Amino acid sequence: MAEPGRGYTRWRLILPVLAVPVLVLGFLTAGLFVWALSDEGDPRARALEKVPCAEALAFGGASPPVNAHVGDCTMQQGIDTAYTAVLRMPREDVRDWLRETYPKAPEARSDASCGALCLDVSHEDGLPATAGAHVVQVRVEYVNAETARMRFSAFTM
Repeated sequence: MAEPGRGYTRWRLILPVLAVPVLVLGFLTAGLFVWALSDEGDPRARALEKVPCAEALAFGGASPPVNAHVGDCTMQQGIDTAYTAVLRMPREDVRDWLRETYPKAPEARSDASCGALCLDVSHEDGLPATAGAHVVQVRVEYVNAETARMRFSAFTM
């Protein structure tokens, strides 16, 4: 039985007014999470495409090393263009190839942050004018006493 003197409260009017923004915000948040977790990325970006390694290296102003075993070479294009190449070559030939390919670039450095050897080259510090890339990054890891694995990346920004 209801107590005498108690009537309707204002909550019957306020509650629906407060519930609408909360529900809208909840749907927007859920939609944002679904969009973020979906596989659909930038519609302008294309998937990785396999390309000839000569094309990938040429984009960075380089030619394939003479004694190199060519691995996977890919290209991805969206807002920017990025080529990658993975090569195996004799350890003793790596520094010479880097010096011949990028004669005006700084000397390849060796520190713990980038593996056995690394080189970063841009047009300001030695990238040839023929290169389509804005930046070339080379990371070298020594596989064993005779072999080095070189990861070559050339991309625009």
